[in-house]
Amino acid sequence: QAELVESGGGLVQAGGSLRLSCAASGRTFNSYTMGWFRQAPGKERVFVALISGSGGLTTYADSVRGRFTISRDNAMNTAYLQMNSLNVADTAVYYCAAHRYWGRTNPDEYASWGQGTQVTVSS
Repeated sequence: QAELVESGGGLVQAGGSLRLSCAASGRTFNSYTMGWFRQAPGKERVFVALISGSGGLTTYADSVRGRFTISRDNAMNTAYLQMNSLNVADTAVYYCAAHRYWGRTNPDEYASWGQGTQVTVSS
């Protein structure tokens, strides 16, 4: 199974930007769909974005579409989440996850997760 480590979280002002990274181990990284999910205090973990193994397909939650961009660098075994125009509602722990198949947005279907990285947006 893939081992995933998120980084790049922190404190940012509303309207600002942040770039999260997810470093993965494993020789077959480019065969996995990579996803970003987030969990705000007292709330369930929810889907944010997916990118296919080749990087050719992406899907976004309505709440982040147009503001966030998911990408990957398979040569570096790393997935990214570029977050722009952040607002306080984006405050959450952000997790990356890996799946064998494309299109899974339900976090219950994922078995491989990183440890999470905290994103806090101040007003």
